[in-house]
Amino acid sequence: MTAQEKHPPSIMIVDDTPANLELLAEMLYIKGYRVVQFPNGATALAAAKKNPPDLILLDIMMPEMDGFEVCRLLKLEKNLEEVPVIFISALDDATNKVKAFSRGGVDYVTKPFQESEVYARVETHLKLHRALSELERHNHHLEDLVREKVREISEAQMATNLALAKLTECRDYETGKHIERVQSFCKILAEELQRQSKDEGIIDEAFIENIFLAAPLHDIGKVGIPDKVLLKPGSLSPEEFEIMKRHVDIGVATLQSLKDNYPENPFIQMTIDITKYHHEKWNGAGYPCGIAGESIPLSARIMAVADVYDALRSARPYKESLSHQKSCEIILSERGRHFDPKVIDAFSTVKDAFEKIFDASDALFRS
Repeated sequence: MTAQEKHPPSIMIVDDTPANLELLAEMLYIKGYRVVQFPNGATALAAAKKNPPDLILLDIMMPEMDGFEVCRLLKLEKNLEEVPVIFISALDDATNKVKAFSRGGVDYVTKPFQESEVYARVETHLKLHRALSELERHNHHLEDLVREKVREISEAQMATNLALAKLTECRDYETGKHIERVQSFCKILAEELQRQSKDEGIIDEAFIENIFLAAPLHDIGKVGIPDKVLLKPGSLSPEEFEIMKRHVDIGVATLQSLKDNYPENPFIQMTIDITKYHHEKWNGAGYPCGIAGESIPLSARIMAVADVYDALRSARPYKESLSHQKSCEIILSERGRHFDPKVIDAFSTVKDAFEKIFDASDALFRS
């Protein structure tokens, strides 16, 4: 016994003429279908919402609610919009046929109908509906497989990024904690910017995912900075600061080799942008290029705020840590000078989340 024989398709017939209902029902019942009959559109609609049929045979000329309106209302229901509707009517003019299809009908049979024609059309549309449903299920399955594979790749990429970024942690543990915190800061800022600029479409989900993945590599070039400079317990001299600034060029050179192999990869390009430009300032007073305003990539403008907040909150041998409140005051005062005004507006909204992330990380470090 086939699946169809075990669970025969259900056909709903809607017609205000009892003789037509009986004739169609008997014909389809003999062919093995489950049949339900309704003399008007209102009761048919209510029943269909509770128990969606596999196909509907629908008369047009009915009192109170004609077949066109019934079909229109059926197609507004999520669980009924894909149910095929075949119109059956004595109206044989082109205008009504066009109207029937425009309301969502899949076919049109003219009265008086031939039983063989009705059966052939019903069977054809049931087979087509089953095939489309199976194709949709198959597509959903493929989408699930693709999502899972993307997730696996993303997790592998994240692990690789963190492994590369934590090369610096071998020499400076606090740098490793800084990497993890700014990653979270960047994601929060990007999400808030997306909310505040949703009509502009500047930031999408891919941007947020890429900045989260790219953020840990922003200081990857520090692996090339000598210990006597990177780990110096006091303030850097002007000469030592120039050496420290080279971490930008070292990082960009390292990442550029990846860019050469994958020139169209947006993640790699964002990683380079962040690494190269996160020390630039909105007013053009930063380094290494001295560019200003929106010439600085948005990802780097986001990182600049995240990086500075973490630096202000962090204690160093040559400076004490600042409170969350004082750090925020300093950052907000640099709106339009060091930092992009829009990014600062987003920071102002989510700054409490920054505090929670930093305090949680600091507590873990001290435990």
